[in-house]
Amino acid sequence: MIEQERIQQLCEALQLEFIKLHYDTFAQEAAKKESSYSEYLEALLKEEQHGRQLRSQQMLTKLATFPAFKSLETYDFKFALGAPKALIQELSSLSFIERGENVVLLGPSGVGKTHLAIALGYLATQKLMKTKFISAADLMIQLSAASRQSRLQEYMKRIIMSPRLLIIDEIGYLPFGREEANHFFHVIAKRYERGSIIVTSNLPFGQWHEAFAGDTTLTAALLDRLLHHSHLIQIKGESYRLREKRKAGMVPSLIKEEPN
Repeated sequence: MIEQERIQQLCEALQLEFIKLHYDTFAQEAAKKESSYSEYLEALLKEEQHGRQLRSQQMLTKLATFPAFKSLETYDFKFALGAPKALIQELSSLSFIERGENVVLLGPSGVGKTHLAIALGYLATQKLMKTKFISAADLMIQLSAASRQSRLQEYMKRIIMSPRLLIIDEIGYLPFGREEANHFFHVIAKRYERGSIIVTSNLPFGQWHEAFAGDTTLTAALLDRLLHHSHLIQIKGESYRLREKRKAGMVPSLIKEEPN
């Protein structure tokens, strides 16, 4: 067996996938630069580390189930009124996740709440933090199904408690029934001071009980836990999507976007 084959087999046995792919190229570069053996070894180990990190980032991004890719760099702070750029940039450090704090994004449809939530979630995946994005409606469907199938405890452990960051989008677009409202309360209560949550909603807090079966007591208890350690961002303005259609002459200026 030639030396190259032996090296490849050793890399496979030790699961050094990226060293296996690049050791020969790095060896040639080291020879050209007259690098020492330790410098060559260090370069190979860094390549392995970088490759594994990139693979983990890609996997975590996929598992997060973001509906689209969004970044803070592409967010239009000039368009969105009330989106505090300094606070959002501070949140981008992700220290709020380390402290177990929440982020609450409020505002009408189309002002970029989901954009900001996804952007922060994507940053978390790049820092190798397990993240889960889900709409409030889909979350309730899955919780109800898990409850009917006697898998609620398993679902709470795997989907609700496992991520470092849980993003729940569009609270209030569809009202919840009594059972669904109770399920949502347990989600917030379970993660209280245990894991960070980002939520988006088109409703002011005074109307949240309308989304939770009209139960003011449950809603007050839910908000108490959600807001205790939180950063509140209230955004105003018209829909960015509708504004672009108006510019193109596709929508009359008098028509206002309805909540979706």
